[in-house]
Amino acid sequence: MIAVLCPGQGAQTPGMLAPWLEIPGVAKNLRLLSEATDIDVVEHGTKSDADAIRDTAVAQPLLVATALATAREVLGDALPAVTAGHSVGEFGAAALSGAITDQEAMSLVSVRANAMAAAAAAAEPTSMAAVLGGDADEVLAALVSLGLTPANMNGGGQVVAAGSKASIEALVASPPARARVIELQVAGAFHTDTMKPAVATLAEAASAVTPGDVAEVLISNADGKRVIDGNEVLARLVSQVANPVRWDLCQQTMLDLGVTAIIEVAPGGVLTGLARRSMKGIPAVALKSPDDLDAARELLEAHA
Repeated sequence: MIAVLCPGQGAQTPGMLAPWLEIPGVAKNLRLLSEATDIDVVEHGTKSDADAIRDTAVAQPLLVATALATAREVLGDALPAVTAGHSVGEFGAAALSGAITDQEAMSLVSVRANAMAAAAAAAEPTSMAAVLGGDADEVLAALVSLGLTPANMNGGGQVVAAGSKASIEALVASPPARARVIELQVAGAFHTDTMKPAVATLAEAASAVTPGDVAEVLISNADGKRVIDGNEVLARLVSQVANPVRWDLCQQTMLDLGVTAIIEVAPGGVLTGLARRSMKGIPAVALKSPDDLDAARELLEAHA
């Protein structure tokens, strides 16, 4: 049984789409997906610098378009047995599961991105940082002492903290014992109360979508539960904007389901890295460039 995973914000890098445009099917799909949003995905994925693609309004549609276009190159129209997405990656996962269309995912994520950017701009300066290692209780105590929220519980000894930029900088300057802290390239404290103003905006847009039910298995990043009902998928896509991501529980559900292999679609690397620590022994392929397509197809054939 294979799981197809879609990465979240922070995975983007300048020029990441350039090599993918050499594949006619991916290039065509990217342009079609770009039409469903309010940015030029191809332009930003090939020419924009790191600061430009750090902008939430750009990063989120760019990531979902990249995930969908590269996933379709491996899967075609087939539905993966299991799919999940980290943070904004859940919009790509929802489309791959059959709950919404690729174009609906792009349209909704465009609304999400703009609403979250507006929420971040209206609040005090906020940020996020990955805390790697350390004692779990000591890490959480350090976050509480600084007024920070554990916005992503990623498993494998990684927690992402979110909150005021000043508090994030204090955490970076004085990390918990035996832990490293790395500030992330994001534009706000996502998955916290700071994002609550974006929830109503996204809910209004989602109300215009008529979802289908999930044909296979979609794992929700809110709590690691399997979601089948399309309306529940939409509701969870809306609410996750201001709620923590429990990727640790998603990985446990994959193990419980008997997942035997993982494909992380582009820009891959982060989620397969987490899986190496939390899902040891499960073979994985991360799509970082078109050179990885053959390995992904071979893995799919072996484990489908």
